[in-house]
Amino acid sequence: MKLSLLDRSRTRLGASDAEALEATIARAVHAEQVGYERFWVAEHHAVPGIASGTPAVLLAAIGARTSHVRIGSGGVMLPLHQPLVVAEQFLVLDALNPGRVDLGLGRSLGFTPPVRRALRRDHEDGDTFEDDLVELRSYLEGAAEITARPAAGRPVPMHLLATGRGLEVAARLGLPVVVGGPVLDSEDLSDALARYRREFRPHLGSEPRVTISLDALVADDDATARDLALPEAWAMAVSRQTGEFPPLDSVASVRGTEWPDQVRRRVEASLDRAVAGSPATVRRRLEALGESTGADELLASSSTYDRDALLASDRMLRELLG
Repeated sequence: MKLSLLDRSRTRLGASDAEALEATIARAVHAEQVGYERFWVAEHHAVPGIASGTPAVLLAAIGARTSHVRIGSGGVMLPLHQPLVVAEQFLVLDALNPGRVDLGLGRSLGFTPPVRRALRRDHEDGDTFEDDLVELRSYLEGAAEITARPAAGRPVPMHLLATGRGLEVAARLGLPVVVGGPVLDSEDLSDALARYRREFRPHLGSEPRVTISLDALVADDDATARDLALPEAWAMAVSRQTGEFPPLDSVASVRGTEWPDQVRRRVEASLDRAVAGSPATVRRRLEALGESTGADELLASSSTYDRDALLASDRMLRELLG
């Protein structure tokens, strides 16, 4: 499998949002140095624990600090944007970073009702997602009624974040898919991927392609790696109780906090799902995942409080799959 990273610009307790953005750029530089295929960033609006809601702007900064690693979005939430505007943003990125820009696309409408209201998506307008994908692709390929600028020298590759019916849409449109979250945990994932490959309709010679997105953290031993996964697991569990996604806190602080039973169950379940362990443990689990899914690429979406430990994990993950 090829190996890539997704960074969500997670904030840390006691640090500013600006520091989180600088850490994302520094991680991208490190990812290029150690040999990752891609470095992607995400779109989350008004989420307390995430510093960036504008992938195109952050990717411009990352592109200026790197030279050859592919950069992209995981993903732009297309229902929140006009297809032409998304095309223009990513055509500019591609013109500035020739041949190394990817456009990952999703369909989330926002984290909470107030955010959806702010994004003017608090009411149903009908599902135009598939039509918007087709329109967006026509701009990127220079095949639309109008020409998006800068004019495309090459089509910017599109990837679809597959949730719900996403695999069906990707198959119909001949798009590669990124599979993670609840879809990855589904018991019928293998059947769903087989159906995606079977029903795939090539577009301009495209072939079915599957990227698996999951938390993957490597340390010298299993216990240390599990601790690295704890801050994110804790934040996710707390958000289910409070409705607010908090900044990452240190392992010591999380361990020193009283855990309600429901939070404990959710934390443990999240830690069990994460691929976190020694190099031997992680290799074994990823090889099993590769066999069961036939994945072409792994997109590690890991985060932890300790930034130095995160960079060390990135390096060790790259080495064991190198």
